[in-house]
Amino acid sequence: MHIGEFLDRNAISLRVSAANKRQALAVVAEIAARNLGLEAGVILDALAEREQAGSTGVGYGVAAPHARLEGLSRMRGVFVRLEQPVEFDAVDDKPVDLIFALFAPKDAGAEHLRALARVSRLLRQADLREQLRQARTADAIHALLVQDGGAHPRSSAA
Repeated sequence: MHIGEFLDRNAISLRVSAANKRQALAVVAEIAARNLGLEAGVILDALAEREQAGSTGVGYGVAAPHARLEGLSRMRGVFVRLEQPVEFDAVDDKPVDLIFALFAPKDAGAEHLRALARVSRLLRQADLREQLRQARTADAIHALLVQDGGAHPRSSAA
């Protein structure tokens, strides 16, 4: 699955302010609501419920919150870059400033896990994280994520 299949340019937001994890998730929910045509409160509740099971802060200033939602027909994503990192109970105890949220249909199976794994692998790349932090526009971030998040040359050169 290619990141361009589930991340629209309109679902990318930079220079986002949030004082804490809950506010950061609320911003993600608002952006998702606008892009998915769903209620922000429902999305926030689903994200918060998932966080109660364990933090989605994966380390290196990155979080990958995710939820299954009624009313979705396919995988969707939201990318947010925070102006100031917030505590996120991440595995490395570092605050988070890059958030790539994934939303799957309620009945999604392995597709949801494959997308989550792809995003996780992608955001483990230190050089890409730095480029995402330096990018000035949503289009630039989209290009970075789609370029690096597409079918990797290594996997297609087999």
